Amino acid sequence: MPIYTADALILRTYKLAEADRIVVFLTSDRGKRRGVAKGARRTRSRFTGGLEPFTQVQLAYFERENWDLVRLSYVEPVASPLVSQSGDALGYVSYFAELVDAWALEGDPSERLYRLGVSVIEAITCDVPVERVARYFEYWLLRLQGVYPSVAACQRCRGGLDHGGAVIVRDLAAFVCQKCGSDDGEVDLTGDALSFLRAAASRSAMDMGVVPFTPDVARQLTTVHRRLLETHLQKQLKSARVLHELGAWTSGVRPTDRGSE
Repeated sequence: MPIYTADALILRTYKLAEADRIVVFLTSDRGKRRGVAKGARRTRSRFTGGLEPFTQVQLAYFERENWDLVRLSYVEPVASPLVSQSGDALGYVSYFAELVDAWALEGDPSERLYRLGVSVIEAITCDVPVERVARYFEYWLLRLQGVYPSVAACQRCRGGLDHGGAVIVRDLAAFVCQKCGSDDGEVDLTGDALSFLRAAASRSAMDMGVVPFTPDVARQLTTVHRRLLETHLQKQLKSARVLHELGAWTSGVRPTDRGSE
């Protein structure tokens, strides 16, 4: 059996038999893989500390021909967002991991997706505000899949979007100016929100801590990104639902009250 070493991101784990775990991880060069971590649930397991969601690791695994599951030999943690002192950051860890897991394909190399994950971990461990990092992450995740609408110009008249903001046209998955989108609903993104997206397009996650980010911008981007993600994934992520409910609680709105709003 050949042995492979790889840089990877841990996406999730689940129980196998009495003492083992199945580990889903994204490698930098061979895409998403699934492997067995023998004895990972034992108290003195050699995998302790290396299998937490969205941990950057170095690992080794054995691969058998025509077997979907590999066997993990060792997992060495490199960096983890769980070291952040921000309670908000800890709440987003499962969300980031679940999003990558939903988009990544088994065995399909995606170095850019891996590097995006690493950049997010780096930003969180350096205490860049996690909501800014989350909107940056969503923008680039959708862009890497080729489904983020262009913010360069109105997709109908080709005019600029800066002054009046942008409306997202759901059937076209495009941003149009306020004039062209007058029949499509209210303005979804103001000029300030568009400025944040343009900064995200040209800067690293580490840089987003200095980009203007008002509560209105946060609300607009959260709403638009949720629509885009649910449209293209055709489902709502469990972790996103949990984050939404936690946000409602902290803002004084009970999740059970939404239906009467």
